[in-house]
Amino acid sequence: MISANSRTRQLNGTCVSSVDMELFLHYSLIPSLFIILVLSFLQRREHRKQRDDTSHLLGNRFGIIIPLDFVGTFSNRWSYGIAFGATANKVMFLFSEGYQPLHIPQWAQAFVLLIGGMEVGLSHFPFFACLSSEFRLVSSILGFSYSLIWFAVTILYIIQCPHGQFLGKYETVMFYWPSLLCLAFLLGRFLHMFVKSLRVHLGWELQMEEKPFLEVHQAEHVKRLLRKARLQETKKSWFQTRVYEWDPCFQFPSRMIGTTVLAFICLYLFIVIEFCMFMYVRDELDVFEGELENYIASMNQTGTLTPVILQVKELMNVSKGVWLVTILPASLTCVSYLFHILACYRKHMKRLWAGNKHFLPLKFHHPSSSKSVVAIARYSGWQIAYILWGYLIIHVVQSLCGLMIMYSLVLPVVHNQGLEMLQGLGIGTLTISIVLGLMILQVWIATSFFLQPKMSTADKQKPLALNNRKAFHNFNYFLFFYNVLLGLGACLSRLLISCILGTWLIARIDRTIMQNGYEGADMGFSAWIGMLYVDHYHTNPVLVSFCNILITGHRERRLQQAIKYWCLNQSAGPRVSARSRTRWLLLQTLVNNPKLVMLRKSRPGHSSREFTQILLMGSES
Repeated sequence: MISANSRTRQLNGTCVSSVDMELFLHYSLIPSLFIILVLSFLQRREHRKQRDDTSHLLGNRFGIIIPLDFVGTFSNRWSYGIAFGATANKVMFLFSEGYQPLHIPQWAQAFVLLIGGMEVGLSHFPFFACLSSEFRLVSSILGFSYSLIWFAVTILYIIQCPHGQFLGKYETVMFYWPSLLCLAFLLGRFLHMFVKSLRVHLGWELQMEEKPFLEVHQAEHVKRLLRKARLQETKKSWFQTRVYEWDPCFQFPSRMIGTTVLAFICLYLFIVIEFCMFMYVRDELDVFEGELENYIASMNQTGTLTPVILQVKELMNVSKGVWLVTILPASLTCVSYLFHILACYRKHMKRLWAGNKHFLPLKFHHPSSSKSVVAIARYSGWQIAYILWGYLIIHVVQSLCGLMIMYSLVLPVVHNQGLEMLQGLGIGTLTISIVLGLMILQVWIATSFFLQPKMSTADKQKPLALNNRKAFHNFNYFLFFYNVLLGLGACLSRLLISCILGTWLIARIDRTIMQNGYEGADMGFSAWIGMLYVDHYHTNPVLVSFCNILITGHRERRLQQAIKYWCLNQSAGPRVSARSRTRWLLLQTLVNNPKLVMLRKSRPGHSSREFTQILLMGSES
């Protein structure tokens, strides 16, 4: 096995690919900027400053294009999610702080990472901009071409050097197949957009309507609120009651879908990288273990360090096995967290829509508006970082727990020390049982002798009223000294439980691991709450429905007025321009009110009287 790995490493050491992915990332900014300029030129500005006697060369061209609406986008959710997945390799590249194009001081590394993040975002900007652009025909062509470039370069890079130095064969394929799959999906998506927009352009298919202000699921949610409650609820299946219940009146925004997809792919890449490091460390430990065996053989197993060396070898073998075995439970834990976070998002949003804030800490009932806006930008990146670091920490904790189980239960049986292990385990279990029994006994004595009887048979428990006070004071006195020792164990158990729960829930950004009153120090939980409030205020179905009613009514009134004015203009005879009509009304007003001539503002180059005389002469003629 070792010789095969060494041959693979030697083979890949001579493999030099003609494609440098980091260099390609830099050069990809050229077509990216070109696509951005084209889409920006096609985009028209909705509001343009009006200036007199000025001519605009570009008119209302070069509007601002957005890659993705992070607040209220519910359409093309999976397309945006796959586009996020295509950036996974570059996100992991940034996560490992591998972006070092310049040699700068250590204190300026934050600026370098900021530049790296901006470059990665700019290089993948066309994926999102082409998906969200209104000009479907042009954007589909540009998006397909750009995706094809990335797909072809990645394929060429994999073909030239498919193997790696850690996993051996097809290591590069294992790293890049998620991105290839995402790019292939984007190619199909842009091709579908092109065919559909071409059919519309040729008149074979009707133009799709604009993006509705009120989504269908939001309208259904409001309708469900207005209906009367059902007398009998439908019977739910085991999956709905125990795992997940689908709600047709709720949809996750594109931000949540994209974050989840990217977190899945980044978690997979992180596990692969960790496994590569494990393989490297394992080979180094094998070399070290071989040197220890040579030392023992040279000493004929009679050296003074032989027992210590055997224990070190056993520790290395056990650690390698435990670390390898705990990869699966640690990864499954983080994967379950991703699904659970989505379920918590839906649950929390529904509670906020209903006006229920009791599930939040008191200081988060009225969060800062500015911090909530920043939380939208922070959440996605922080969620991915929390999952990755959480996986590593959970893996370490589970490995330590595995070592404890191996050394306390398994290895004693292997070394024919099962009886001693069972004896020690029985003594420890008996000690803990006695301590817990004495604590339960104190509660039973307090319930039976030191509380007054129930006031009513319907009461669930006795009232908090002391009985047998003299015996109660003696009971407290004699147990005071024992409870001091018991408190020592309770304090240590409190610390142990806090460490275990804190490390186990470190990847959960939707739940704080801080104590009551210190939740503000948990920046991840603060970002979660701020993100919830922004979505609550901007995507509340009741509020959106109300705004939709106002907008629809306003449009109908404007349409009615436009129809009325059009009918009046059609019945008035010859068409008269608005400018001529305005001048005629001005002349009529000045003729009937000559004193207004002195109050009028003079036009540059003409006095008010001269302008009035011109109008009067025009009227006489």
